[in-house]
Amino acid sequence: MNDVAPPADNWRIIGHEWAVDFLRRALLHGRNRQAYLITGSPALGKMRLGLAFAMALNCEAEAGRQRPCFACRACAAISRRSHPDLILAGADAPLKIDDIRNVLRLLALKPYSARYRIAIFADFHLVAPLAQDALLKTLEEPAPHAIVILLATSAERVLPTIRSRAQQIPLRPIPQQLIKTQLVLSGCEEERAELIARLSGGRMGWALKAVEDEALLVFRQEILDMLRDVLAGTRLPRMKISDQLSRRAGRDKALLRNVLEIWQSYWRDVLLQCYDSPVKPCNVDRRDEIRALARRITTAKAHAALAATGSTLRALDTNANPRLALDALFLTYPGLDA
Repeated sequence: MNDVAPPADNWRIIGHEWAVDFLRRALLHGRNRQAYLITGSPALGKMRLGLAFAMALNCEAEAGRQRPCFACRACAAISRRSHPDLILAGADAPLKIDDIRNVLRLLALKPYSARYRIAIFADFHLVAPLAQDALLKTLEEPAPHAIVILLATSAERVLPTIRSRAQQIPLRPIPQQLIKTQLVLSGCEEERAELIARLSGGRMGWALKAVEDEALLVFRQEILDMLRDVLAGTRLPRMKISDQLSRRAGRDKALLRNVLEIWQSYWRDVLLQCYDSPVKPCNVDRRDEIRALARRITTAKAHAALAATGSTLRALDTNANPRLALDALFLTYPGLDA
């Protein structure tokens, strides 16, 4: 596939130009903060924006030149995530309090070769409140060379005391047409690009990954087939599917969250079809199946299924037992004879 990069003056960021402009102006006028909270759904581009901002902060281009330049030693190293003054934490597993303290110890050291020492905390919404609180002293009395960038799905899951000390940058979903256009420019076949753009939920990162990794779309088909089996089954077969799915996921709530997001998208399409909405479904390749289901169930049942799926998604972000949550969800789903 051809690699068609967005313009460098947008920091090679697609669809979040307002955020780039905001950060660029802050740097231009010397008003950069020492803590930032970038929020948005998974694969929306939070890490990409955080890394681009880190490049802009430490770019070695001459004064008056565009920063980041994407060509200097610092930009290249940050792009590879190997710069000695860049600390990445939380990408592999939720951070514990000792992990936070270790990052803060490194952050307090003077920069090795750059203007700033920068710590990017991925998935900060998964960090327990007590561990989040360990960050507070650093935010209250920051070292002049230290920059903290927090990435989270929602600001509400970050302590208010931290939110109040960080510049919040809420990223929004990218328009589907923009994602489709970028995929087509990158060499993706138009029909496939449209499907991926609709399924992406406005997440450019997910869309690009889906183009490169066929397994994502294969997984989606498998999960939608599973939903069809759930709807076709009575109570006992549904409980067996619930058991199989929860065992497969194990402790990986991210997998279950992915499953529920796929089902949520499907139920949204069903509900729109129940209302005879002219809006094109996200799951456009399953349009006939969606229409058939919408004819067999009531609008109220479609609405209840969508609401229950959303509630289960939110429950996964708490200490809910995945198996029990799935059992309860499957009992709310209508049967094909409804």
